[in-house]
Amino acid sequence: MAKIIVLKPKDNSPPPEEGLPPWMATFADMVTLLLCFFVLLLSFANNDLAKFKELLGSIRDAFGVKVERKEADHLSLVPSDLQRKEVKMDSNDKRLLGLVLRIKALMDEEEATQKSTGVKADQDGVLVNSESAALFKPGTAELKPGAEKVLDRVISILRDHNYDLVVRGHTDNTEVRSRKFPTNWELSAARAASALRYIIEKGGIEPKRLKAVGYADTQPLVKNDSEENRMKNRRLEFFYHKPARDSW
Repeated sequence: MAKIIVLKPKDNSPPPEEGLPPWMATFADMVTLLLCFFVLLLSFANNDLAKFKELLGSIRDAFGVKVERKEADHLSLVPSDLQRKEVKMDSNDKRLLGLVLRIKALMDEEEATQKSTGVKADQDGVLVNSESAALFKPGTAELKPGAEKVLDRVISILRDHNYDLVVRGHTDNTEVRSRKFPTNWELSAARAASALRYIIEKGGIEPKRLKAVGYADTQPLVKNDSEENRMKNRRLEFFYHKPARDSW
């Protein structure tokens, strides 16, 4: 009996690729991006409107979107050729440069203030650092003769610029032993309050623009391992900050 043989056509199609299909990777990327999007929305919900707008502007700048920001009415820009190397700028915010140069020029007018003060800026404002030895009698919160040279310049800046001021008192780690100032906390706070009182009484500055705070020895500039370093840590800081920021 004859046999019938059926020949099947040869399958020349390529073998299937191993693993997941290609569309699966695209789908997974899309889901991951959606997850990141909702996480960002949740994080924005926990911030105030001002911080959200600031972050939004940073994102636009990062992606190359040109954003025109209105120049502040209280501060004028200065040409870049007026920049000085001795002024320390911790931020790229050049709008603060005019204020920094003005403060630096005022402090350089007197040799005493030039030696005992320093000026630097960050994204929130401008910090003027003055040694306590130039302002107060040792171990007291009483202003010494000549302290008005520094404080009058502080008042001049407040009159000419729409900035608020925080006066910060600092000490070294040497223990204070007096009935009036049992600890460095009382001494640093009293010195800040004494300078603030002078600014209000002599300068006529509105109290709502001013704050005073004492930090004792909790924020040293350098280690308290020598008399020279302890003198640097005994200081009074005048921090000019934008009214929209509550910077202590």
